[in-house]
Amino acid sequence: MSEALPSVPRKRRKSARPGEIVEAATQSFIEHGYAGTKLDDVARRAGIAKGTIYLYFAAKQDLLEAVIRDTLEPLISGVETIVDSYDGATDILLQMVITKAYENIVKSDARHVMRIIIGEGHKFPELRELYYETSIKHGVALISRVVQRGVDRGEFRQGPATQNPRLIMAPCIMAAIWSMT
Repeated sequence: MSEALPSVPRKRRKSARPGEIVEAATQSFIEHGYAGTKLDDVARRAGIAKGTIYLYFAAKQDLLEAVIRDTLEPLISGVETIVDSYDGATDILLQMVITKAYENIVKSDARHVMRIIIGEGHKFPELRELYYETSIKHGVALISRVVQRGVDRGEFRQGPATQNPRLIMAPCIMAAIWSMT
């Protein structure tokens, strides 16, 4: 009879654990929504004890905040890179930004985050505020920068779009929402 090998505890880098928890939470929020997600399920998915979540996140809302940030910040910074590096005509830049924003919404986990906000935001107003601060506010600032660039270069005139840049993105966002329904 052969001797059993001693069990070696599985070691994971502590620094990787928050990312693993956020990834598990992302999948749970996508499948069950915010209200339907239980931290027990997130812990099971991440392969940890439920109490471990609280070492990194004080509450479920903090976990959703991390999901929103991890999902949206890279997308926004990608659009920001386009805006910062493009030297050509501003109308082309604006088309690129709108196209990239649409792709970001429709072809990434951002669509799931948006669906959660639309579907559950009325029950959790703090989620709407978080989404606004993390996504909408930065997107409007980027569009404002592009429009102002066009005005400064003499390519655009002052008008409704310069006064309310949300008008530029509204059709893009509505098209994205329509494609998700």
